Amino acid sequence: MRRNFTLVTEFILLGLTNHQELQILLFMLFLAIYMVTVAGNLSMIALIQANARLHTPMYFLLSQLSLMDVMLVSTTVPKMAADYLTGSKAISRAGCGVQIFFLLTLGGGECFLLAAMAYDRYAAVCHPLRYPTLMSWQLCLRMTMSSWLLGAADGLLQAVATLSFPYCGAHEIDHFFCEAPVLVRLACADTSVFENAMYICCVLMLLVPFSLILSSYGLILAAVLLMRSTEARKKAFATCSSHVAVVGLFYGAAIFTYMRPKSHRSTNHDKVVSAFYTMFTPLLNPLIYSVRNSEVKEALKLWLGTCVNLKHQQNEAHRSR
Repeated sequence: MRRNFTLVTEFILLGLTNHQELQILLFMLFLAIYMVTVAGNLSMIALIQANARLHTPMYFLLSQLSLMDVMLVSTTVPKMAADYLTGSKAISRAGCGVQIFFLLTLGGGECFLLAAMAYDRYAAVCHPLRYPTLMSWQLCLRMTMSSWLLGAADGLLQAVATLSFPYCGAHEIDHFFCEAPVLVRLACADTSVFENAMYICCVLMLLVPFSLILSSYGLILAAVLLMRSTEARKKAFATCSSHVAVVGLFYGAAIFTYMRPKSHRSTNHDKVVSAFYTMFTPLLNPLIYSVRNSEVKEALKLWLGTCVNLKHQQNEAHRSR
């Protein structure tokens, strides 16, 4: 039987749902999520930059996490919202490659960045007197750059490998963005070697940092339980619980997406989980850190107070004219 070898130059993203009556509602929902996410994470970055008390390795790493979250949500949501508004769901082959690259760069980068943040908390809680040595600014910058570079290397390799396959007939992607595990299913070639390599790569990118995080928090928990001061114990738990919540949200969704066997995969489940780690995790991260972190709350109150005083002074100056 003769196969159709017309190469596909663009794909169709089927989105989260095919119900036409929900198009405008979904557009408004995702646009609102995007705006709140970007505003929340950029506010966190601005707050850390504006407050000298937050100029520490811990908050520098948090600002990098917020930057990654802004870029992550910008990779998928604007395109998806525009598709629901215009009804055009086409994406070029190159556009697909760009989405895969940035998603894996930022996702992989967050894996290693969260491990760096766990080490930072381990050094602060378990070795407070040696913290400036164990977590120097030089080491902090190296870990940050390594997170970006390792994520970019993974993103580039998987994007190039995914687009190197021929896509002959099927061009409809049952997803709301281009994701490597979903796209390779459409290839008209044997992708088993790549899928196995991708699985091993995901194991390394996810489980190695996750193991470091578990080890760090295991040592932190042991140290906290030995603390005699109730106040110090509460402060340590409050700070570390924010990190644990973010790690649980991000790693839970990523492991569910990339490490399940093919026999257990479901398109609807993939969409829900992908929406969670590409949209809702970046949305929740600033809320988690602002609610659970006393220093961030104090800095936010100070910033709001400064804004109110400035506004009051402007009003007084306007009245005196």
